[in-house]
Amino acid sequence: MKVKISKEDTKKGNLILVNSNYPLTHFPMEKSMTTILIGDREILLNHQAATILEQLLESLHYKGEIVAVSGFRSQEEQEEIWNMSIQKEGIEYTNKFVAVPGHSEHQTGLAVDLAKAQKQIDNVCPDFPRTGFCDKFRQIAPKYGFIERYIAGKERITGIGEEPWHFRYVGFPHSMIISKLNLVLEEYIEFLKKSTSFNAPYIYHYSGTDIEISYMQIEASESLELDIPQRVPYLISGTNEGGVIVSLWRER
Repeated sequence: MKVKISKEDTKKGNLILVNSNYPLTHFPMEKSMTTILIGDREILLNHQAATILEQLLESLHYKGEIVAVSGFRSQEEQEEIWNMSIQKEGIEYTNKFVAVPGHSEHQTGLAVDLAKAQKQIDNVCPDFPRTGFCDKFRQIAPKYGFIERYIAGKERITGIGEEPWHFRYVGFPHSMIISKLNLVLEEYIEFLKKSTSFNAPYIYHYSGTDIEISYMQIEASESLELDIPQRVPYLISGTNEGGVIVSLWRER
């Protein structure tokens, strides 16, 4: 089966990189998002991310231990948060914990900020400790396609300070590989870029299936045609930095 990939395909998907170097160029519409209630707060998320997040919470027998702080944000909402943070906390704090409008993962609908359920919640830096239910959520999240996006020791790579409350949906098995190798998304894309090709993929073994993962660069003026075997499930996600990540699910 022939599958054509264009430069436009590099700008969308669960694995797109959005940071200070790679702004969002494909802005999803608010009407395409799904409402999810976590605790006493409703947020909007990408439909797949919202569905999987609900399954994750159900697996933990969730009973209101955590609440949603933030999900999808429009450009206007991100600008408002940026400006308010500067006025209240100053530019140094804002640069550390708030993404510049157009460079925020929240604008993809794939990111969620969570907090421990309590009376007072900081909407910029919520409390999501490494204990109790919060840590149970953190430990199981990769099995459901979520990663803790901004971890300690990786600030120079991500450009954002450690955020224990910020989770990003990248999809399975990418979340498991990122967690196992102690990578951030920037490093994961670079790892695949340097060490894989369509004919020499990284292979993740899962429940009788070999998941073949490879990176492919798409030049600005070109499109690419892949020959995907018949009846082999596949997913293609852009990276927002000029390439795509292809995942093939082959039964052993």
